[in-house]
Amino acid sequence: MISPWNVSLPTTLTVAGKDYTIRSDYRVALDIFQAITDPELDDYNRAMEALECLYEEEIPPQYYKEALDRCFWYLRGGVDETGTKSPKLVSWEQDFRLIEPPVSKIIGTDIRGLSYLHWWTFLSAYSSIGDCFFAQVVAIRDKKARGKTLDKADREFYRRNRDVIDFKVELTEREQEIFDNWLR
Repeated sequence: MISPWNVSLPTTLTVAGKDYTIRSDYRVALDIFQAITDPELDDYNRAMEALECLYEEEIPPQYYKEALDRCFWYLRGGVDETGTKSPKLVSWEQDFRLIEPPVSKIIGTDIRGLSYLHWWTFLSAYSSIGDCFFAQVVAIRDKKARGKTLDKADREFYRRNRDVIDFKVELTEREQEIFDNWLR
């Protein structure tokens, strides 16, 4: 029996019985999240970007689906998908400036200055951030997404921080061009 206390940080993922080396630094995971939410890309190109970011070696096309499944398993920290859909509460791209300070505090150094930090180590620190500004932002987003009434303190926090709490609308280049032309 494998001890749960002896689980190492993966630097390879097994796809079709073969181990493929992965780029395991936390910045790569953030790049993948950026790629899979890019409004300029279709689903196929989002998937291809994710595979190209994570795997150092080329994956044969017949194994793309399995490689992508393993990619998302890795991004979830080695947790299998639960199947329950929850509202979007975090935008890694928009929120990184709010996430970085508490994660750096837990790690004990400014993570932006580290040459390498494994994604799962980042996730462990992220899941331990506790009460901070970012946690308050997520709590307000959660209440709003679930249609819960904000109490007086929450309404005031939302009013003062709406620009941080509300997700930015992402337009494609074409949509932005149309919008810009309309405003002229």
